[in-house]
Amino acid sequence: MPDMMLAERFYAEGRRVTVEEIPIPEPGPGQVRVKVAYCGICHSDLSLIHGYFPDLLPVVTQGHEAAGTIDALGPGVAGWQVGDRVIPSAGRPCLTCRMCRRGDFTACLNLQLMAFAYDGGWAQYTIANAVGMTRVPDEVDLKEAAILADAVSTPFGAVVRTGKVHPGNAVAVWGLGGVGTHIVQLARLAGAVPIIGIDLNDQCLERAKRLGADHVFRADDPKLLEHLTQATGGRMIDVAFDAVGIPSTLRQAVESLDNHGKVVTVGMSDKDMNLGDFLTFNLRSKQVLGHLGYQTQDIAMLAEMLRYGRLDLSESISEVVPLRDIATGIEHLEKKAGNPIRILVDPWA
Repeated sequence: MPDMMLAERFYAEGRRVTVEEIPIPEPGPGQVRVKVAYCGICHSDLSLIHGYFPDLLPVVTQGHEAAGTIDALGPGVAGWQVGDRVIPSAGRPCLTCRMCRRGDFTACLNLQLMAFAYDGGWAQYTIANAVGMTRVPDEVDLKEAAILADAVSTPFGAVVRTGKVHPGNAVAVWGLGGVGTHIVQLARLAGAVPIIGIDLNDQCLERAKRLGADHVFRADDPKLLEHLTQATGGRMIDVAFDAVGIPSTLRQAVESLDNHGKVVTVGMSDKDMNLGDFLTFNLRSKQVLGHLGYQTQDIAMLAEMLRYGRLDLSESISEVVPLRDIATGIEHLEKKAGNPIRILVDPWA
């Protein structure tokens, strides 16, 4: 094996993105080396590049939505073999906080995030903890497997864990990009009815309708609340998802709620929330819940859903770019070229 590999490198000083040859990493105790097949480009990657997320390292390889095959085992690794198809966990527990001391590693208070606190998957090889990896069934395409770690698992956590969507819930989703589109699909699997998609882009609205939304409306329609009332037979929304994260979408989502309804905010920005007046909010027992991330077992459940054909992600891979052309993939996501759900990086193309 050659001693060097191709990898993207982000330099905090100057906020530069380059593609370089760097030494192939060796797995330590309890770790494996993964030969990366594909890795997604996420908006949080762009947030680091543009300085919206704090710099944890002066230089880091980005990319946290990876899938590939185990290439080498570190000392003490059991239960895995070279050649196994896997999805690395996108975080490492600190092992020192009170949650880790209790053994609840998925609730670590100081979780180290892949591609921020340590090198990620925009590379030909990456290092992963053996504990926390997900085995990819042979029937599942590695392209679709790659996006499970975040692009699909975060919406899954939002729908199932934070939103607690159950059969019969009326669900509305503001923002029908990658996260919002997957929320629509997963809410349908959870039994929500009706499911309503809301966006400013007509192509995104058409796609959401094709992938499971019962109704779609433009966010700038002055009669939006009337449309929601008609679509739900007057009962309004039980669980609303804001996948945009700006005051106007959050305010619309809150106004759409039925009594005891909840908004789950998944989109992120540095804007202040505007939730309306206390009187209406409290009298109708509305809730606003923040959501971020997923639990490790969520990825395994999603992989099984793909294996058995319960979940269709065939439209979720919008583009695959070679690692050497990572700047093109970043630009396409920034400019929303073709309204992408997820753009993947191929380190070997």
